[in-house]
Amino acid sequence: MYALIYKPLLYCYILLSAIGHAKPVPAAFHPLHISTTDVSYNAQDNKLEVICTIFTDDFETAINKEYHTQADLIKPEAHAAAEVLIKKYITGHVQIKPNQIPANLNYIGYEIKDAAVNVYLESEKVSPFKKIDVDINLLHNLYEDQINIVHITVNGVRKSEKLDWPNRKLEQVF
Repeated sequence: MYALIYKPLLYCYILLSAIGHAKPVPAAFHPLHISTTDVSYNAQDNKLEVICTIFTDDFETAINKEYHTQADLIKPEAHAAAEVLIKKYITGHVQIKPNQIPANLNYIGYEIKDAAVNVYLESEKVSPFKKIDVDINLLHNLYEDQINIVHITVNGVRKSEKLDWPNRKLEQVF
């Protein structure tokens, strides 16, 4: 139910910020600190496909705080340096275990979509599973009101859960 409320809010914020601002707005502007992570099991390839969506300004701040740097995810000339930091941050804050076996997530890349960053990951082959454990603590180093919404789709069945800070773990059975 929360996913039905918060995801449209995220998209409304992204749309409104794109209309009125050339650069992402300051973190203080949006009182909602939220990210979404979509995990889909591709049964044809036996791989997990993951997309993390995070507000650009919050993501830059989290990376800068964690790695004591000044990352810029928007400037094309800083793209290579941003790739290294994004990969390090995401793989350190997103763990997925189908059948209690850690999935090796390979970083594919990122793109800026309006005021958010989409980060793409794909696992190596995983055996079909009934149970999946997810540990996500995106932006927990920034906000005590952080919400991470996780959508998991396996064989056409989608389950969603809202993780309020400090909660970071969930388990779904399919």
